[in-house]
Amino acid sequence: MVESLTVNLGARSYPIRFGRDVSSAVRVQVDALIAEGRKVVVVTDRNFGHLQLEALRDMFGGQPTLVLDPGEETKSLRELGRVLDFLAEQRVDRGGALFAVGGGVIGDLAGFAAASYLRGIAFYQVPTTLLAMVDSSVGGKTGINLHAGKNLVGAFHQPRGVFVGTGLLETLPPREFAAGMAEVIKTGLLGDADLFAQLEHAALTVNSPALGPIIRRCCALKARVVEADEHETAKDGGRALLNLGHTFGHAIEQVTGYGAYLHGEAVAIGLAAAARLSQKLGYLDAGMEARVEAVIKAHALPVRLRGPLPLAALMSAMARDKKVRAGELRFVVLKSLGEAVTQGGIDPALAEKCFREVGAV
Repeated sequence: MVESLTVNLGARSYPIRFGRDVSSAVRVQVDALIAEGRKVVVVTDRNFGHLQLEALRDMFGGQPTLVLDPGEETKSLRELGRVLDFLAEQRVDRGGALFAVGGGVIGDLAGFAAASYLRGIAFYQVPTTLLAMVDSSVGGKTGINLHAGKNLVGAFHQPRGVFVGTGLLETLPPREFAAGMAEVIKTGLLGDADLFAQLEHAALTVNSPALGPIIRRCCALKARVVEADEHETAKDGGRALLNLGHTFGHAIEQVTGYGAYLHGEAVAIGLAAAARLSQKLGYLDAGMEARVEAVIKAHALPVRLRGPLPLAALMSAMARDKKVRAGELRFVVLKSLGEAVTQGGIDPALAEKCFREVGAV
């Protein structure tokens, strides 16, 4: 059974469809587009194409498909060029539609290509990782990385629809599932105390009966945030709250070259650092900080760097974060477990201390 949730953005509204198997729902959408005379193409990654070939065929039949290498390194100018060339070679016109089938890397990259090609064509998200299902496939943020920093090039380009099939997670490697849990934990911390408490009570696994409802719960919270602040322009709070842990995490990814840590692993360390910062600011007590770290660890995620990283490089990367305004870095901090706020004017020495406590040198 496929259920639906709408992201309400006026003319750019779209449904998120949930089910264990959404292949039929995707195929119905594909067939409807083709019946209208519109070109349909697919971008996916090698891992999914190998492990879920039957699902890919069920959804798209023989539609033209570009298969890219998995991994954060694919979110690059070079691979963006490959996707744009693919669209041109397939003679996709402004009525065409691109389906992004993969994790956050594929969704971000293909979505940005769709935003850029012919100044914007329709695209649909078919997330195949937990992280993409609960976070990156919803909200219309697309983009790529530069050597200077994470997601520094991109566009807001909302999908026309999102299809979340939890059965696709059965072939997801355990490390990738754990990485997705970082975003689930983040969601509980920033705006859903009951969800955080649920994760404290029992670690979520791919076989948990609660998996589907929790994914929908995360999408519903993100949809509400995006509806209120689509382009992240709110002076305080707003969509920036979804970056809890990411200011620290993105710096870790940039310094390590986007290969040593999965995005969710870097975010998990970032959540631990953000909890430490929140304690130093007087919002959390030591017991609350310990609870954050305990939940992260319970879901097979790191709370410290696997090896030392230079503090100066991390702080330099942090200074290039997208949340810098008028030269001042704004952090997302926890007022409590389940409530986050954005805050500027924080002494950089506090951030340095947090980085040291999670393993920087």
